[in-house]
Amino acid sequence: MASSRLQNAFYWRRWGKETVVGAAALLIFLFALSATFDSWSEETDSDRPVVSDPDIVGLTLVRNAKDRGAVCLDGSLPGYHLQKGSGSGSNNWLLHIEGGGWCSSVASCSFRRTTALGSSDHMESQVVFSGILGHDPSQNPDFFNWNKVKIRYCDGGSLAGFVKSEVQNGTKLLFRGQLIWEAIMDELLSVGLANARQALLSGCSAGGLATLIHCDDFRGLLPQEATVKCLADAAFFVDEENVSGKRSMRSFYNDVVSLQGISRSLHKDCTSRKEPSQCFFPQQIVEKTKTPVFLVNPAYDFWQIQNILVPDNSDPYSKWRKCKLNIQNCDPDQIERLQGFRTSLLNAMSSFQQKKDAGMFINSCFIHCQTWMSNTWHAPNSPKINNKTIAEAVGDWYFDRKQVKEVDCPYPCNPTCYNMVFSKLN
Repeated sequence: MASSRLQNAFYWRRWGKETVVGAAALLIFLFALSATFDSWSEETDSDRPVVSDPDIVGLTLVRNAKDRGAVCLDGSLPGYHLQKGSGSGSNNWLLHIEGGGWCSSVASCSFRRTTALGSSDHMESQVVFSGILGHDPSQNPDFFNWNKVKIRYCDGGSLAGFVKSEVQNGTKLLFRGQLIWEAIMDELLSVGLANARQALLSGCSAGGLATLIHCDDFRGLLPQEATVKCLADAAFFVDEENVSGKRSMRSFYNDVVSLQGISRSLHKDCTSRKEPSQCFFPQQIVEKTKTPVFLVNPAYDFWQIQNILVPDNSDPYSKWRKCKLNIQNCDPDQIERLQGFRTSLLNAMSSFQQKKDAGMFINSCFIHCQTWMSNTWHAPNSPKINNKTIAEAVGDWYFDRKQVKEVDCPYPCNPTCYNMVFSKLN
């Protein structure tokens, strides 16, 4: 993340026009330029432009968190941003877990603790809410006046790890993601979440994986009569072979799960049959999740393509370099491989798709995380499937207006897509 690759330029491309990404949308992709399995961030709110006051929300550190050991990698207090609801949304709650990858080694976690992804000492005191957290009804029609919470991510293990020891190989690191989740939930329950009539737990990327892991637990914390559902954005990471025939994501997840003690937070019937690292994949998690779940995912998720399908070490001669920078640069053989990746993603989702209460919005865009920005959540030019934005699809599903299982046609059929274009990756 400290890499000079953060200085590289990039932009979104829409079919028929090009649009430079404004500061409000930059950081998820800036850090993606330096994406590695060990350390990756998707946004920095301080880099966004200041807009209207209702969108600017202050940081709250969790009371008494240190007493229960619920601390960030460096021992600092975990935090969240809360915007109170109003009117018809006063008793409704939307929680969104920040993403930011994972760390799998003492070295990468040690670096992470010097950033906002490992320490509240480095978190912004204020952030801007937009997209699914926005307050403007024209941009967030179904959830604009709900109580909205952004949960900060500072453990490196999708809020799922727990190791009692504070010292790892002579280095002080605290893996307490599960305790952070519990402490934040307890505090939010005390300020009104316990009385929720409707609630939606959401998250992006690693935060979306945390959403899936904790979805049923979240349901269990709230009144039985409440409507409770979960939304995972760009979180369906697949256990796919890379172009050199290796399953690098499986190996990486094994290191994360082992280092951070994550297995105890995973489904026991899965870990009793499979390696715990395999139970960290969403395909295994959603199979056992009882609470209704909605998946938002691009079929050509650039992070998965750049880090799971074609990580740098699988492409020693850089044959995929131009394709990874811009999907329009892919040659026919590479497009065929990308279509195979899409097929693997859809196959991994096939059992989930059969669930009656499941929701899906799988578009054919070269992007990663689409719910947290107004441009891709709900705007006149937002990505659509069957003339429906992501916000409209999620709203229809959440409020049971209709079943929503939208799966886009293969690339390059969708002219509404925002597609990332990177100038360079190194």
